[in-house]
This record gives sequence, C-alpha cells and structure tokens, in this order.
Amino acid sequence: MGHAVNASIMNSEHAIEISGVWKIFGQNADAALADIHSNGLSKKAVLEKHGSVVGVADANMNILPGEVFCVMGLSGSGKSTLVRHINRLLEPTAGQIMVNGEDIMAMPPDVLRKYRNEHIAMVFQNFALMPHRSVLDNVAMPLEIRGINKNDRLEAAERTIDMVELTGWGNKFAHELSGGMQQRVGLARALAADPEILLMDEPFSALDPLIRRQLQNEFMRLAQQMNKTTVFITHDLDEAVRIGDRIAIMRDGRVVQTGTPEDIVMNPADDYVADFVAGISRLKVVRGHAVMQQLKTFESANGKLAADAKEFPEDADLSTLIDHAISDEVPVAIVNDKGKRLGVITRADLLRTVIEGTETS
Repeated sequence: MGHAVNASIMNSEHAIEISGVWKIFGQNADAALADIHSNGLSKKAVLEKHGSVVGVADANMNILPGEVFCVMGLSGSGKSTLVRHINRLLEPTAGQIMVNGEDIMAMPPDVLRKYRNEHIAMVFQNFALMPHRSVLDNVAMPLEIRGINKNDRLEAAERTIDMVELTGWGNKFAHELSGGMQQRVGLARALAADPEILLMDEPFSALDPLIRRQLQNEFMRLAQQMNKTTVFITHDLDEAVRIGDRIAIMRDGRVVQTGTPEDIVMNPADDYVADFVAGISRLKVVRGHAVMQQLKTFESANGKLAADAKEFPEDADLSTLIDHAISDEVPVAIVNDKGKRLGVITRADLLRTVIEGTETS
C-alpha cells in the first residue's frame, strides 16, 4: 500500500483544494449547467437536450501535502478530465481550484505558465518524450524552459536520471529504450524541476504487468524519499490500493467515495463501489483496528484478557494477524502507539472478515 503520510503532513493545510468543479463540454455549457442546477438533469438528459457532455460534476477534493492521492474509475468516469483542471490544461465550467493556497483560476496566462513550470509537473501515459533529444536533454527540458544555465540543468538531470536508476543512459534516444525505461525518463523529467505537485495520468497502464509492478515499486520508493504531493490517475483498483494513501472513486463525472484503501474496501459507499472492490484481497489492506472487538466488549463476555496475550499494533495488516492465528488460537490484543490495549482479535473475527468482508462490532 502507499507510503505513510507523517503526522506533520496530516495536520498541515491542504496542498490542493478542488471545490464544486464542473466541466461541461459543448457550446451550451453554461445553459446546461444552469439547467442541471434548476432541474437536476442527468448526464444523458444534458446530452439530449443541450448537446453537451458532462465531464466532471460538482467534484470536491482536499489533498494533503506529501500525500499520494489516487483518482480512479472506469473509462469515461471523468478522472483524467479532472486532473487536467489542477494545472488548468482544461478550464472548468464552474468551481474553484487552489494549489498551495494559490487560486489557479485567477492566474493570467503568463503567470499560469510560470507557475506550472516551477510548481507542477505532469507524467503522461504515452511518455511524451521528444524523439530528437537525448534522455539527458529530455530530462533537462523543464529547467531549460525555466532559463537555468546548461551546466546546472544537465547536472540536475544527471542526478534525477540516477534516482530513477537509468545511470549511463543519458546519451541514448527514446527509440533506443524500452517502454518501461521511457516511462522512467518521463518520471525523471517531471522530478528534475523539483515541483511541489506531481500529476500522473495512468503513467504505467500501457506497460507489461511485470514492468508495471517494478515501476510501481520505484514510484513508491521515490514518493517516500521526495515527499511530493501526487495525484495519481488509474483505472486499476489494485494499483490504487497498493500505492495510494487515499483513493477517490469517480463515476459519470462525480466523486462517489473518498477514503483510505481500507475505508473503501471495508465500507463501500454504494453498490458501484462494492462491485469495484469485490475482487480486492483484504489481506494487505485491512488493519487490526478495523477487525478488533472493543476490549470491554470482549472481556464482558469472555473474562479478562490474559496479561501475556500477544500484542499487535493497530495498523497491523490482516495477513500478519492471520499468520499468527494459524499457529496460536489464543486471542491477541491490539495496542496503540503508546502500548495501551484498545481491543481484541480472535480467530473467529479474522475468519469472518476474510469470508464476509465486514467489520466486527
């Protein structure tokens, strides 16, 4: 699963705030939006009546500094459309977008271009490398646009190439690299300018499964190391669960649920989300605190828990707890970071969670 967001990040201001954002494609977008507000038109009705397509519908998200925030949904759900509003590659029909306290919508074009170059980087699915440039020059390009002198930008590019484990490939061209290597170059180019915000639009979806998993591992390592705020678009729930601190699931342009991977797997908001998570293994997602009985509840029914009962932290994953339960049927205690016992997990609790996918009370 994604890297842990530290306590200082959790207590800080939002890096990205998306408030009431709508995107309606078509010449009658404003009239369509007014009709939606007045008459509650569906996406289908908007298309039939106004010839307009609802891409994003009243999206709201607050993303924390240093967080890997995954936005996922099926094709046409609006996830890629939404992420292109954060750096204003698309203009919203309505709504507000704040990035690090700056009102992106209020920026004139020259200020916006400068802000994008210095603060926001994007990694695309199709790599988007310049074929006539070497790997080194591709990676250095954002710094060149910024006006950094050649020696400094090439030195920075070399460092970033090393970070993504492409040392020695700087003088090659894109056609000489595999797809996975090209995507590493795309990631290096995004990181070279040291942006606060990374936008990643299905960056690994075109790759073979093995290469994809390797790059997921590489990204998770870099995310932990560099602490970049990342919005990661994917249609793959396994990928989102693996790398995301939190996940937003979209359908028909709307955000239908936002939460940690555990929240979404254990408590899907509706049947649509439940169908999404049905095939996800809970073993690495569900944590001890979601499975445990309250200590008082257990002890009132079974007597006091043994003083020498095995103890696990409240964020211990289901797989770890099951491994222990296989060899020892005695209930275990779940403790907080100060060692205080919070609850109890029995073999029956674990079995019920795996089979039913529901929390114990």
